[in-house]
Amino acid sequence: MSNESMGKTIAVALGICIVWSFLVSTAAVALKPRQDQNRKLELVKNILIAGALLDKSVDVESVFSEKIQSRMIDLETGIPLPDERQVGLLAPGIYDIKRVAADADLGESIPDSKDIARINRKPKYVRIYFVVEEGRIQKIILPVYGQGLWSKLYGFLALDRDLRTIRGFTFYEHGETPGLGGEVDNPAWKAQWKGKMAFDENDNLRIQVLKGKVDPSRAEAIYQVDGLSGSTLTTHGVNNLVRFWLGDHGYGPYLNRLREEGIDG
Repeated sequence: MSNESMGKTIAVALGICIVWSFLVSTAAVALKPRQDQNRKLELVKNILIAGALLDKSVDVESVFSEKIQSRMIDLETGIPLPDERQVGLLAPGIYDIKRVAADADLGESIPDSKDIARINRKPKYVRIYFVVEEGRIQKIILPVYGQGLWSKLYGFLALDRDLRTIRGFTFYEHGETPGLGGEVDNPAWKAQWKGKMAFDENDNLRIQVLKGKVDPSRAEAIYQVDGLSGSTLTTHGVNNLVRFWLGDHGYGPYLNRLREEGIDG
C-alpha cells in the first residue's frame, strides 16, 4: 500500500472516530438530565420500599410528597441542621450521600479502628426521612451504606416509632454477584428484617446477620437475620454496615436524642 493510500485510510478512520466521539458526547450530555431524574426517582422508590409504602397502584411522587418528610441532622451531635445551613450540597433535592461524604468540608475520614463498615469516609450531615400519617411520625428511614464483597452497598433501613423495631430494609445500589451476594435484593430475604429488633429494652444494639440460619427456638432469634447463602463476605458486610450506622459512630447520638425528647418532638 502506498503512503498516499495509507494516509487516506488513517484520515478516514480518524474522521470516523471524531464523528462518533462527538455523537456519543452529545448523546451523553442530552441524556444526563433524564438519567439524573431516573436516579432521583429510584431513590424515592427505595425510600418508599423501606417505609412499606410502595405498591404497583401508587403514584410514587404523590405518596412521597404526602407521607414523607425529611430532616438534615448533624451525625456527631444528633442535632437537626437549621434550614439556613442547608445550602449547596446540603440543599433539599441536591443532597447526595456519596458527594457529601467525599467533600473535604462536609465529610470526614473514619479511623480504621472504628470503621467496621469499611467506608473510609462518612458525611458529617445526613438527610433522614420520616413516614408521617395523620400528623404523627410512624417510622424513621435512615440511609446506610458499607462495603460488601465487590462493592459498596447503599440502602435504607426503617425503624418503627419505638426506635427499636425494624420495619423495612432495602438496597438501591450495589455490585454484588447475582445469585450470591446479590441476594440482598431478594424480597424473601428482605422480608426477614421486618419485625426484628435492632435494640433490646435497654437500648443496647443487638441486631445481627448470621453466617447461617436463625434458630427460631432461641430467644436471640428476634435480634437475628439469616445470612446470605454462599456469600459469607457480603453477609459480613451487611452485618457490619447495619451495626455501624445504628451505633455510636452513626445514628446513635440522634437516636439517643429522640429517646430523650420523644420522636414527635
